[in-house]
Amino acid sequence: MPFWNKSLDTKYGGVYTCFNNDGSKLISKEKFTWSQGRFLWVESKLISLIKENRIKGDLNFHFNHAQQTYTFITKNVFLENENCAFLLSKSGKKKESTPGDGFDTSIFADCFIVLGFSEFAKITNNKEVFNKAVQIYERIKHRILAGTARSEPYPILKGFTAHSFPMIMLNVSQELAETAKIFNSHYYNGILKDSIDYMYRILDDYRLENGRIIELNTENEELKDTLLYRHVNPGHAIECMWFVMKSANKIKNNQLIEKAVNTLLYSLKIGWDEHYKGLYRFVDFEGGKPKGKKLGGSFENLIEETWDTKLWWPHSEALYSTLLGYKLTGNQQLKNWFEVIKEYTFKTFPNEDKSIGEWIQIRDRYGDPSNRLVALPVKDPYHITRNLFLILDLLL
Repeated sequence: MPFWNKSLDTKYGGVYTCFNNDGSKLISKEKFTWSQGRFLWVESKLISLIKENRIKGDLNFHFNHAQQTYTFITKNVFLENENCAFLLSKSGKKKESTPGDGFDTSIFADCFIVLGFSEFAKITNNKEVFNKAVQIYERIKHRILAGTARSEPYPILKGFTAHSFPMIMLNVSQELAETAKIFNSHYYNGILKDSIDYMYRILDDYRLENGRIIELNTENEELKDTLLYRHVNPGHAIECMWFVMKSANKIKNNQLIEKAVNTLLYSLKIGWDEHYKGLYRFVDFEGGKPKGKKLGGSFENLIEETWDTKLWWPHSEALYSTLLGYKLTGNQQLKNWFEVIKEYTFKTFPNEDKSIGEWIQIRDRYGDPSNRLVALPVKDPYHITRNLFLILDLLL
């Protein structure tokens, strides 16, 4: 957390996240909305852990951070149509990431605002914040059903449906339902039902019997030999499976938990670099470098150009996913995988310069720092801290 404690914008609010890979230099003061929502979640969760005496920290210091971020978001993020702008200037002015594309170009920005508001509502006991989160959530659902939801930085080509939509909505509905329960809200049952429905949608529509998660699915047989259909994103599948396990455990369905574990083990096996260790970013469903017919587009280029990079977030997600799966099932393979991943992760990603802190997030296949852009130009305050917090919840 010390890295992020010094990254707060104390003038306008919010947090700066556009750092270079090793965190030594702030390269832009633009603020991506999903980073602001993520930071609000992290600060709010940290405050809860401090209140419970599970982590030591300055409660007032972190609460001020969270309050400033919440104020910045509410003041600047929302458009007249109530959608969230994707990108803001340092002072909160709405910006188009691509001229002419508009401001509300990513439904994921809205989702992370809901997650941040949901967690912030808990620590402030503020039902108005929770109700605002529900309003945004319902609008997200409407946009997805209407087919108007956009997905920058990864546009979805015609003919495909994306696993990422039900995946993020599963996580959002899970957390929002937890907050609804705390407030004894009449929204609770409906949101809880949504979360179960999203879980089934993932397992029914995007999971194959062998455990593979299809990131971009299609009913068009001609599209099933394309790079987009064939590629596997091990990190996404691993992260999603702890969402699934939590919902399956909520309804005490051990069969669904076993399905999630099967997918988790499949993703770890097919995604693991046996020679240099670590999880590849993308692989072909037959293993190795993704292949298949190209349709044209920036996402295909991203898959081909960055497939063998080793990213921080799949490894932090794998640490939590394997532990949760082991706790729920006692499957020894998951415990063994946890030990392997832990050794690689903490040998590879932490920054040797302790004055900077944070992990060097992007590594090449051999584990060396890489300055490639692999998504947004940000060092996001989310996956590492979130998974360490969740591991604390699991173990302590």
